[in-house]
Amino acid sequence: MKIGYIRVSTREQNIARQEVLMEELGVEEVFIDKQSGKDVNRPELQKMMEYVRKGDVVIVESISRFARNTRDLLDLIDRLQQKEVEFVSKKESIDTTTPTGKFMLTIFGAVSELEREYTLQRQREGIEIAKAQGKYKGRKATPLPANFEKVVQQWRNGEITARKAMKLLNMSPSTFYRKAKVVD
Repeated sequence: MKIGYIRVSTREQNIARQEVLMEELGVEEVFIDKQSGKDVNRPELQKMMEYVRKGDVVIVESISRFARNTRDLLDLIDRLQQKEVEFVSKKESIDTTTPTGKFMLTIFGAVSELEREYTLQRQREGIEIAKAQGKYKGRKATPLPANFEKVVQQWRNGEITARKAMKLLNMSPSTFYRKAKVVD
């Protein structure tokens, strides 16, 4: 069975290009993640890794859609090989059914990781230059809800639970506690 894996970094990004490729290749089952590929803790990737069976072929548009660093790539491929599942990356023309494909996978994985590291380095350098020029101030703080102090006071007085306060303010635990501490 041909199994496809699609990933984009954000919910706003379009998956159509990758979907068209999967359709053209006759992929029968597709798993789609819309989140960063910085690690392998992606729900659909994990579902796919559980789903695949002996004789299946996992197809991706490119290695960068599957894994961001060589270690993760090789670990994922090793898990697939243990299940006797093959791997194909269309962009890099890699097919693990051949010895050359296995070798090329390692090379392209290392190159992809290097490319990502260079991108991050250039981004950091650009931010430093912008900061030095006074053009980069970081992300703007989100204003507190109008009822923030009232809700925090109710929580401190034991009138409501922290969970209830977070729900009323639509805040995550880390944001709530950080902002509530600042109010002190």
